[in-house]
Amino acid sequence: MREKILYKATDLFLNLGFKSVTMDDLAHELGISKKTIYTHFPNKTKLVEECTKQLFCTISEEIDNVCALEKNPIEELYEIKKIVLLHLKDEKASPQYQLQKYYPKIFEDLKNKHFEVMQGCTVQNIKKGIQMGIYRKNLNIDFLSRIYFSGITSLKNHLLFPVTMFTMSSLMDEFLEYHLRGIVTTKGQEILNTIINSNQE
Repeated sequence: MREKILYKATDLFLNLGFKSVTMDDLAHELGISKKTIYTHFPNKTKLVEECTKQLFCTISEEIDNVCALEKNPIEELYEIKKIVLLHLKDEKASPQYQLQKYYPKIFEDLKNKHFEVMQGCTVQNIKKGIQMGIYRKNLNIDFLSRIYFSGITSLKNHLLFPVTMFTMSSLMDEFLEYHLRGIVTTKGQEILNTIINSNQE
């Protein structure tokens, strides 16, 4: 039952927002009493914490699986983008904003973990691209990995990128192309163009 509650709560939080969903809503959706939820999670804050932790672990594992496939680094970034979009929906309900506002400690812990994992993954991706000759040799890897993290996380800022103007999918496509065009060699550019053209078909 605990897993069932976590799964449904995560789905509701991502679709409607962390503040918007009440324990009554969750109980109603699952067809169980609130008392049953409280036997597994003492309060809503603990439930939010467990949901975000589980989602983070799931996404991290799937990204590790993609990295283990040894694809070329450009393809790898596009595969990772698909995974993230699949799990985070289109974020119309501003779940990140609500998490930051109403559960700041959980938000900060998650952001720190996110940076740690993404930093390692991005550094590895850049080094591999340089070795393969598809990224430029003279790149400042530490700077690039941090600016990439900064850019990705700012896409979820609805003040900068209102949902009325942009979808998360189009934002991530634009940002990924922006990032890659700045670091690819001529060889890398050919691979990037092929991927972009195949995605548009």
